[in-house]
Order: sequence, then C-alpha cells, then structure tokens
Amino acid sequence: MTDAAELRTRTREFLAAHPPATTDRADFLKARFDAGLAWVHYPEGLGGLGVARSLQAVVDAELEDAGAPDNDPRRIGIGLGMAAPTVLGFGTEEQRRRFLRPLWTGEEVWCQLFSEPGAGSDLAALGTRAVRDEASGDWIVNGQKVWTSSAHTARWAILIARTDPDVPKHRGITYFVCDMSDPGVEVRPLRQITGEAEFNEVFLTDVRIPDAHRLGAVGEGWKVAQTTLMNERVSIGGMRIPREGGMIGPVAKAWRERPELRTHDLHQRLLKLWVDAEVARLTGERLRQQLVAGQPGPEGSGMKLGFARLNQEISGLEVELLGEEGLLYEDWTMRRPDLVDFTGRDAGYRYLRSKGNSIEGGTSEVLLNIVAERVLGLPSEPRTDKDVAWKDLAR
Repeated sequence: MTDAAELRTRTREFLAAHPPATTDRADFLKARFDAGLAWVHYPEGLGGLGVARSLQAVVDAELEDAGAPDNDPRRIGIGLGMAAPTVLGFGTEEQRRRFLRPLWTGEEVWCQLFSEPGAGSDLAALGTRAVRDEASGDWIVNGQKVWTSSAHTARWAILIARTDPDVPKHRGITYFVCDMSDPGVEVRPLRQITGEAEFNEVFLTDVRIPDAHRLGAVGEGWKVAQTTLMNERVSIGGMRIPREGGMIGPVAKAWRERPELRTHDLHQRLLKLWVDAEVARLTGERLRQQLVAGQPGPEGSGMKLGFARLNQEISGLEVELLGEEGLLYEDWTMRRPDLVDFTGRDAGYRYLRSKGNSIEGGTSEVLLNIVAERVLGLPSEPRTDKDVAWKDLAR
C-alpha cells in the first residue's frame, strides 16, 4: 500500500472499530500499533505497514481530527527517538517484537546509558566494563554513567560498555539493552541549576545482562551507537513545531500583549531571533523530508547546534524583556520530573534550563567538529590516540 487515500480509508476504518471516546486509552494505543498505524514506515507486525515515512502525516491528521489519544511522546522521547530505530536496525526479530510495542505505547520508558564522568565529549573513551561469564554466557557489567535523563522512571536502558580493553577505544565496545530493575542498578538524582533533577547518575555493580539483550556484534558497539546518536540529534534539533512554536512563542506573545516593555533595541533583537527560529523550523522540516529517503546523517548535528544556540539567546532576550519580573523563579523545590516542559513554565525556568541544551545530546563543541568534518569536508583534527589500545590511554 503506497496510496494516501487508501491509508486514509484504513485509518478511518480503524477509528470506526475503536472509537476514541469510548475506547480505553491503553487499549487504543495497542490496537493502533497492531494495525500498523503507529509508525507507518516500520515493517508490518512492528507497528508499521512498510510504506513511506511521509504518509505518517496522513494517519496523524485523521487521528487528531477524531480526538484520538497520543502516546505522550515527550515522556517517552528517548525510546521513540533513540532506542526504537536502534532496535529496528540492529535487533533480532525476537528483540524487535519484545521491545517495540510497549516502547511505542509508553508502557515501558527507556533511558540512555552512554556518557560517563570521564567520557562525555569523548564518548569512545568510556570505561564501563562488560565481562563475559563463560559458564552462563551472560555479561557482568560494572561502571558509572551520568547525565541520564528519565533513569528514575525507566524500565529499560540502551547501554554501551567496553568488552575489549586491548584494542583502540572506538573498537572493543559492545551495545546492550539493560533492565533498570535488575539488582546492581542504582539511580541517584543530579540536582540541576533549576533545582530539579530530571538527570541522574547510574551506578552499575555486577549487573548481569543476558547475551540475548546484546544489540549488534560483540565489539561493534560504536557502529551501533552511531545510529542512536544520529537519531538523538535529529529528535532534539528537528522536532516538528508550528510557526512560533517552541521558545520563540512566549517571547512573541509577551511582546504583543505588553507594549510597555518594548524598546527599539529589544525589537531589533526579537526580529532577528524570530527569523532565525523560523529558518530553523523550516530546515527541520526539510531534514525530516530527507529522512524519508534514508537514515539520518550528520546534518542532524547542525540542527541540534542551532537548537541550543537559539534556545539560549531567546530565553536571555525574554528575561531582559520582562525586566524585574524576568528575574523571578517560581519554585526551587527539589523534584524529579518525567519530562522537560519549556513552554509550560516561567521565563526564569526557560533561561536556566536552556543552559543545558549545549551539553545534552552532544556538546556544541563536539557537534561543530562533526559538522566541519562530515558536512563541510574540512580536514580532521589530529588524533594521536586513534591507534592506541584503550588500556594504554592516559587517564
């Protein structure tokens, strides 16, 4: 099936069989997945129909008009944007069928165990070890991960660990799915500048992971991780938003509704940032169209770079526009939220929280290197540790 009209008819028939007003939300989402209307470009039996990604808009429009519930994508963004494409690309058929349905319906939340205290920007230098238990075939994992969003609510984690210290750092890494409820997994909150702790640090002590939860071949975890990272940057920087959606919305609203706050200088800055935000939105739309033809590439790094810069500049302008009011902050209570809500909070929150945008999902410095080398084709930076065994690196 490749025809939009046929897909529209199929969606309407599904809605007739599962009326949103009278169908339990969880049952509706499960039935939608089973009908292939979750992500239509995925294979049949895995929430899709094997058709063009662009046809998802046809399904979404019909469901939205009918008042159908969504799967709360902001709450399960790591699963949808990072874990799912990795499981689809490298998982076995058994892994795909076990993980993708509850991931999409939101029954199981996912987190990402990648960064470490000594391996953030240089992720390939990670030191978390996974050692094979020859008797059982399981992997015994020990180490520490950091900046882990949603670890306090997650059931599953995508995890990379070092399985061979005798080869250079980009090799000898293996990719796993870790059960966050297993013994030896300890999640500790990291209180942020906002006063909240949506991030965590995770300690892994003799955590036993069955080999059946390995994604990809042993020692090829870096290759698998690239799929995750490219999709992560697209999901962060290339989210679909309407005009004046995102951070520019509250500033534009305040400008229109409160003329007493306006100055010529603030007007000029707002106009520039409004145009930048619109360019970024349209560029994101073009990037999503390119995804229809293949896998995400390094262009997502450029989108994520722009997302971080814009959020920080726009939130700074908003605080200046509001004057004394902009210096207020609603609540310093320590909380562990399920998601990040930029537009539903006050200006002080947006200003403080946006500082993390240039760190999370790849630091801006690292992303600049990726854009320079992989998009612009500039010479690579000298890397003296490229052929040195990980165990011989200075730490």
